[in-house]
Amino acid sequence: MSITYPKDNRPTRIAMFNGFKHRCPNCGKGPLFWKYLKVVDTCSSCGEDLSHQRADDAPPYFTIFIVGHIILPLALMSEKLWQLSTTTHLVLWLPSILILSLVLLPGVKGAVVGLQWSLRMHGFGDDVDEPPLLDNEVRGT
Repeated sequence: MSITYPKDNRPTRIAMFNGFKHRCPNCGKGPLFWKYLKVVDTCSSCGEDLSHQRADDAPPYFTIFIVGHIILPLALMSEKLWQLSTTTHLVLWLPSILILSLVLLPGVKGAVVGLQWSLRMHGFGDDVDEPPLLDNEVRGT
């Protein structure tokens, strides 16, 4: 059974939260990924077609942004408080950056897919996206 929201009312926050939890943005029950970052084509719970998603470069960009805003203040505070050596900083912060990035990336990608679904982007809408008209073109009647 598929949940159908009104034409202009797909809840963005709920869809993004479901995506962040690696769940279908439509029903919140079916898994969103079948591998680490591979989005399923169709939700196994509600049947929503998720093959339209085009997350591309947005999830890594947002993940880098989030990780930087978490790690940088911690690194600066630890330097100010304890004056750690460069080697200690490398040993402490490089694995932290790597682990935090790998943990956050699927959730951020899921949130981006949820946002695309809620805004009916890239084929998630009811009608097919038509390419924009060029200056001299006229649509056939």
